[in-house]
Amino acid sequence: MRRVSEDIILPRFRNLSDHQVEDKGGNDPVTIADRESEEVLHDALSKLAPGVPVVGEEAAHADESVLKHLKSDCWIVDPIDGTRNFTNGEPPFGILIARASGGEAQSGWIYDCLSGRFCVAHRGTGAFVGEDKVSAVPTGETPPVAAISLIFMDDTQREAVKEHICPHYRLTDIPYCAAEQYPRLALGTNDVSIFERTLAWDHAAGVLWLNEAGGKAARLDGSAYRVDEWQRKGLVGAASPRLYDDMVERLSALPA
Repeated sequence: MRRVSEDIILPRFRNLSDHQVEDKGGNDPVTIADRESEEVLHDALSKLAPGVPVVGEEAAHADESVLKHLKSDCWIVDPIDGTRNFTNGEPPFGILIARASGGEAQSGWIYDCLSGRFCVAHRGTGAFVGEDKVSAVPTGETPPVAAISLIFMDDTQREAVKEHICPHYRLTDIPYCAAEQYPRLALGTNDVSIFERTLAWDHAAGVLWLNEAGGKAARLDGSAYRVDEWQRKGLVGAASPRLYDDMVERLSALPA
């Protein structure tokens, strides 16, 4: 991940030509760096675990049949998470990799390209930043700090969240980058976040890492996040189970 960042991603940061950026639709950019990064990571992971399929964001966009591998043992790759930021010459952006089995991530890696922060988790062994084991720490602020993404909600849902949820929190910026959002939830920056779109490459590594740190990331009904439910909407991440419960209770009380 570090080599891909240094050799492919960072040389193109604030150095992209117009023809090196495309829109996949809905203001969802992809760059030459995304594609080259995914290609190198795909090859490296295939050599590391021969026969284990790699589900990459760009490969899945080109051919949705790739998604069937999420139901089996697989690697899951977001070659540049936060491409919108990267394209605009702004932080944050990073690389996300997860190893999944049985529909859930078993290992996850989150690499921040600019700072070099490296978050790692393996199921049942805790969460780490580099070699340091970490435990999720709420901000301690009143009201709690919330990053609430509204962009993938429908109009009715968006207005309900603005009216009934937002007033109970101190709202903060949305980084448009799961590789930044999940660390913020464990490292004392944010307390809780709502995610509407829950694609595997965005969330597999972060959900595992946050849960292993002692926070809580789960569906609104309390069920575990599964990588093979890529079309399902709604996910809450929080710095503690109590903060998760408080948010989910408020969401469940929203008018239909």
